[in-house]
Amino acid sequence: MPGENLTRLEAQERRAVVDTDSYEVDLDLTRGSEIFGSRTVVRFRARSGSATFIDLIAREVREITLNGRSIDPATAFAESRITLDDLAEDNELVIDADCLYTNTGEGLHRFVDPVDGEVYLYSQFEVPDSRRVFAVFEQPDLKATFRFTVTAPEPWEVVSNSPTPEPARHGDGTATWRFEPTPRISSYITALIAGPYEKTFSELTSASGRVIPLGVYARKSLWAHLDADYVFDKTRQGFAYFEEKFDYPYPFAKYDQLFVPEFNAGAMENAGAVTFTETYVFRSKVTDAVRERRVVTILHELAHMWFGDLVTMKWWNDLWLNESFAEWASTIATAEATEWTEAWTTFNAMEKTWAYRQDQLPSTHPVVAEINDLEDVQVNFDGITYAKGGSVLKQLAAWVGIDAFFAGVSAYFRKHEWSNTELSDLLTELETTSGRELTTWSKKWLETAGVNTLSPVIDESPDGTIRRFAIIQTAPADYPTIRPHRLGVGFYSLRGDALERTHAVELDVDGDRTEVPELAGLVRPDLVLLNDGDLAYAKIRLDERSLQTAIDHLSKISDPLARSLVWGAAWDQTRDAEASATDYVDLVLRNIASETESTTVRTTLAQLLLAANSYVAPDRRDDTRRRVAGHLWALAQNAPAGSDSQLQFVTAFAAAASTDEQWAAVKSLRDGEVVLDGLEIDTDLSWQLLVSLAAGGVASVGDIETALAADNTAKGGEFAAQARAALPFPEAKRAAWASLVDRDDLPNTVVRSASLGFVNPAGRELLAGYVQPYFDMLLPIWESRTYKIAEYLIAGLYPAPLADTALRDATRAWLAAHADAPAALRRLVQENLAGVERALAVQERDAQ
Repeated sequence: MPGENLTRLEAQERRAVVDTDSYEVDLDLTRGSEIFGSRTVVRFRARSGSATFIDLIAREVREITLNGRSIDPATAFAESRITLDDLAEDNELVIDADCLYTNTGEGLHRFVDPVDGEVYLYSQFEVPDSRRVFAVFEQPDLKATFRFTVTAPEPWEVVSNSPTPEPARHGDGTATWRFEPTPRISSYITALIAGPYEKTFSELTSASGRVIPLGVYARKSLWAHLDADYVFDKTRQGFAYFEEKFDYPYPFAKYDQLFVPEFNAGAMENAGAVTFTETYVFRSKVTDAVRERRVVTILHELAHMWFGDLVTMKWWNDLWLNESFAEWASTIATAEATEWTEAWTTFNAMEKTWAYRQDQLPSTHPVVAEINDLEDVQVNFDGITYAKGGSVLKQLAAWVGIDAFFAGVSAYFRKHEWSNTELSDLLTELETTSGRELTTWSKKWLETAGVNTLSPVIDESPDGTIRRFAIIQTAPADYPTIRPHRLGVGFYSLRGDALERTHAVELDVDGDRTEVPELAGLVRPDLVLLNDGDLAYAKIRLDERSLQTAIDHLSKISDPLARSLVWGAAWDQTRDAEASATDYVDLVLRNIASETESTTVRTTLAQLLLAANSYVAPDRRDDTRRRVAGHLWALAQNAPAGSDSQLQFVTAFAAAASTDEQWAAVKSLRDGEVVLDGLEIDTDLSWQLLVSLAAGGVASVGDIETALAADNTAKGGEFAAQARAALPFPEAKRAAWASLVDRDDLPNTVVRSASLGFVNPAGRELLAGYVQPYFDMLLPIWESRTYKIAEYLIAGLYPAPLADTALRDATRAWLAAHADAPAALRRLVQENLAGVERALAVQERDAQ
């Protein structure tokens, strides 16, 4: 990706020269399948006589005019920049170019629906990709108004940030939509969505008294599966909650939500025109975990309308403020304003697990990360930015008080509306409303990296009472910060058929050792749970007796959050090689049948499969995989008919299958020879079963093609690519590799799916032959592909299922030989290495 980077220093220097006023962007979408016309008029102020550059990625620049003076594109336009010299105090810049559609989910993505041949477009501009569509000063602190004029086929719907106007029809099958200017916003949240989308509308009345039009859009071939009324319902609940808590009315003219094809992320907070992945259009049965995640995502993007869109960070080092705030706000809104009242349990099971994993990688960073350039920010859409930041904001809200927190946020919106801020701007308002000094808190929690570990130290008397109880806090050697925590300690004892909380205290923990004298004299319980209630961000340890109690009786804890914390503690101890992976497998298999929280089940089953495939000692791996799959099949057969757990156990069994007998069971289920009451083998489940059969060598290329002919959809194409790549035959792996590495024509979601199939653990033996080709392709892929495609290939094709010393040594050798490789590329490789090193350490512990 040469020539497309932008450093923070360059952005600061440009901001010192330029102040943008407005953009008029004229796009012609009628020029065929490869290019579209892009004409931009930019009005901006500058220091007289100064020079700068504007960003644009285009096939061809035909015209550049600055203040009436023609500039030769051949000399001014190079790579992704147009040089601008001899600026006036007030400037008008006109740039006429041909830009390229993409199939990578970046810039203006073009998709052809295989069902009906219809063309659909949507934009995705975060971080630096509005420059793929129009000439722009591509940095968040150069806000401006944006007026879009779009010429497109007349039957299309065209949506942007401003309300859609009535088009001017030209009588030749095309029409032009002239949108009103936006408020003053950053370029990365501008949007264009165009195509023959189906739509439905509703409205709500804002706290300001304005009527806000609501829209929901999706492709024609998916429209029948979209529950738009439910989406509107959650949106209304979110509006009411946020307008009350933020004490600031919704700031934009309308609110459209568009479900678009081949989307890289969950959603994107374009102002007034949010785009979502089509994964949230449920054409088949999905788990409650996915249904709840959709609600959290809807509210996450809605929260961004205030935090991120109305008020925006100056530079990407405060990206966390956008994402962490939206993560925290969407979780509390889900828990307090919707039927998903256990959202904080979900947050613990999913987000915190992600955060703890990310925070222990060599690439961990402070929540307030050092972002030197655009490549840095691309790799920082991670578990620190989202999940750790959200966890820390939860602590901050508790520290200053929830009312003071919301009051500070409201004051922040009012003071900085339509402008750009830094972290200190938010902390200033929170200090004012709470009366607390937050500089010290910020330094320890936001400006240092790493996660602390909290362990109980229990001195027990001969009569079974506690003589002395303390909490030990440790920190990794590389990140030695010891932090203050507010947390609960829960005592759980067996009472008949229940593991009940019999005592609880809440206290402040600080320093290396915190004594808890109020617990002295109490009978030692069967299980001691630190961080009961999940107030703190820290890994917790179970003492030996508590861990054994968890293995035998975890399912008997009635509180879902407490169960989630125990699940998480047991997993952390396993990942840190302090407990046996085999014991973790036993814990899951003994207790998962009784778990009621869908996201906890989903997360735990994924961890179970990782433990079986990579963490148990190699000499017991095959037996463990066989045992895990067999147990999951039994759980699926015995699960309540039609239940969420039944579906999760079936899909986990299919993913875990490793013997001819187990794949025969998968095949019988898919073919209808075996029927589980309440389980429909719908389209997506049938594909998941077929991927399992392909990985086992039981299904053929012909079987895959037959399934694709029956489901010739975008999703079907993704499943088919995954299944083909999963086939455990040398020729199938060669073909998959060539389609991904030697060619560059596959769309983003197919790249992702085929990569997933390629590294299926069932084909582990074949992956050894791709270790050297993997390292040989790294630099060429990084230099020739867009960031997102490069990331998919570098992370997705790493042969992690090998989990052996040969892979570790080869990865270390590449890093040693490529010390001067781009930092973002090295980070991706280092994270791959960290996974293998951890797996080897856990394998060694499991072998003891």
